[in-house]
Amino acid sequence: MSGRLFVIGTGPGNPEQMTPEALAAVDAATDFFGYGPYLERLQLRSDQLRHASDNREELDRAGAALSMAADGANVCIVSGGDPGVFAMAAAVCEAIENGPAAWRAVDLTVLPGVTAMLAVAARAGAPLGHDFCAISLSDNLKPWNIIETRLELAAKAGFVIALYNPISRARPWQLGEAFKLLRDHLPTTTPVIFGRAAGRANEHVAVQRLSKADASIADMATCIIIGSAETRIVARSGKPDLVYTPRFMAGGKR
Repeated sequence: MSGRLFVIGTGPGNPEQMTPEALAAVDAATDFFGYGPYLERLQLRSDQLRHASDNREELDRAGAALSMAADGANVCIVSGGDPGVFAMAAAVCEAIENGPAAWRAVDLTVLPGVTAMLAVAARAGAPLGHDFCAISLSDNLKPWNIIETRLELAAKAGFVIALYNPISRARPWQLGEAFKLLRDHLPTTTPVIFGRAAGRANEHVAVQRLSKADASIADMATCIIIGSAETRIVARSGKPDLVYTPRFMAGGKR
């Protein structure tokens, strides 16, 4: 008899930003698969087991969880943020499409979570107040020239851009190249928000202008939001500046 597979996100890292639905799934499951640091965020009972794996083993992790669920267990796959945004939900769907028939019979529940760009945006104000997109700078699963094309077209189209996976030890140059490309298509005064570990104790949020945006202050725990030509900074005396993108644009109706 087939069991259940929950795919959940822990949110940006603050336990209070994990949804009640996700917490209920954690309570119902017996076995948990995920990247070690994400699993460590969970407060599990003594009868619940962690199965940690490396962050690049998504398909193997999905297959192991599906096999256990197909055998009748209640299993939970854990991502950071939202499981459907550059995370494990897509890997689970891919595994089901290409795996044995028994995996298609598993009772699958994907639960939405709070993704990093939402946490960073909330800290800054409302930079996602109008049309936006999210782009991963990692070229592990797609070529760099595709990333460049998407950045260029998104900037030309007036989207606010949230950047995930901006930099790593193996990819130290890509964020700088992305800023260089965007300077050709956006005003130099465009706000760039660096949000590291949003919602956690070591959170750090900084706002720079695109002309001075410093890629070296980012790491893999940083989500970056690059405004559109419409995005504004509102200075406040004694308070952090607000960054927001107006709900209306030239030619639109208020």
